[in-house]
Amino acid sequence: MDQGFKEAIFNRRMLICILTGFSSGLPLYILYQLIPAWLRDEGVSLETIGLFSLVAFPYTWKFFWSPVVDRYVPPLFGRRRGWMLITQMGLFLSIAAFSIFNPTESISSVAYVVFAVALFSATQDIVLDAYRREILPDKELGLGNSMFVNAYRFSSLVPGSLALILADQLPWETVHLVVAAFMLVGILTSLRVTEPQTESTPLTLRDAVVEPFREFFNRGTVQQAAAALAFILLYKLGDSMATALSTPFYLDLGFTKTEIGTVAKGASLGASIVGGLVGGVAMIKLGINRSLWIFGVVQVISILGFAALAEIGNNLSALFAVVAFEYFGVGLGTAAFVAFIARLSDKRFTATQLALFTSLASIPRTFANASTGFLIESMGYTQFFLICALIAVPGMIMLFWVAPWNGGCQEKESQAACRISS
Repeated sequence: MDQGFKEAIFNRRMLICILTGFSSGLPLYILYQLIPAWLRDEGVSLETIGLFSLVAFPYTWKFFWSPVVDRYVPPLFGRRRGWMLITQMGLFLSIAAFSIFNPTESISSVAYVVFAVALFSATQDIVLDAYRREILPDKELGLGNSMFVNAYRFSSLVPGSLALILADQLPWETVHLVVAAFMLVGILTSLRVTEPQTESTPLTLRDAVVEPFREFFNRGTVQQAAAALAFILLYKLGDSMATALSTPFYLDLGFTKTEIGTVAKGASLGASIVGGLVGGVAMIKLGINRSLWIFGVVQVISILGFAALAEIGNNLSALFAVVAFEYFGVGLGTAAFVAFIARLSDKRFTATQLALFTSLASIPRTFANASTGFLIESMGYTQFFLICALIAVPGMIMLFWVAPWNGGCQEKESQAACRISS
């Protein structure tokens, strides 16, 4: 094995990416896997569960307060580590607070706690994205992000598998406390890592707000910038909608929580990790642009597997096959999508630009997903998944403008040198 490749893998920065990836993914999967399963198990309607996606709007609007994270330094631990610990302690306490409430008696209180988790989680993502970009040299950016994403996916085992298995044996109050304890991974990591050294920091709040947006829109034409932002919004839209209510879907097909926790969640985790690793390796040969094309096609096809499962019904083999293929496509697509977003960012304005890009990417989860419960109730699962596959097509069409097959920046170029449009 090449010595430089070994050094890129086996270093402390990769371990930090893994641990912070786990801490970043855990609260999101709590909101989008554990909470829907908990509410459905307690008898809450699909319409209400779908509307809960709206409460998580901080993921969509986090770029509004990302300049505050860039500009102001907490009194302890430094700019990045200080914000990391503040958000992680907030997540630990708010996730544990789910144990206090019964959704059938105080659904509004549950909604408030969901909002608090989303707010702390979105803010944690702002600082973790900036921290990761600042500690990774350019040559390790792709590998580090791949490690982060895979650990992010791995965290889904806790709310999506372990919690559901425990819920068959323990009361939900205890389950929420067990899940909250896993935030200690992030807290302990933040206490042990060092504060990154950056070339420059915003001197005023105005600089933190204005300069990142000015740099992005002045890098190319306004049309190129708009096309890039539209692509970020659309590329994962169909896939995001298809998986929004996956756990209630499995429950409605008659699978037990233990079957879901072991078969479905196990298949999704393994397949997404393998997909992410395969995607990372494939991008070395294919490049980001061609990977977005190929992996995007796989994503669209994999959505159709859910439609097939809706027709097959309660069959464990079909469940495993459909979920594994779907999340293999998710892993592929996410690897290329995250690399594309990283390529768009300028290292001088990491927190705010990445917050803008990832906020746009989260809009489907927040707003489009809110309609999924109503769509399913009105047309049934099969038709719904077919619609999701069609909704994925516009994002693929945008590739003609933002990532043409034979064009684009090379990964070895600096981030600032990369044009918005290929």
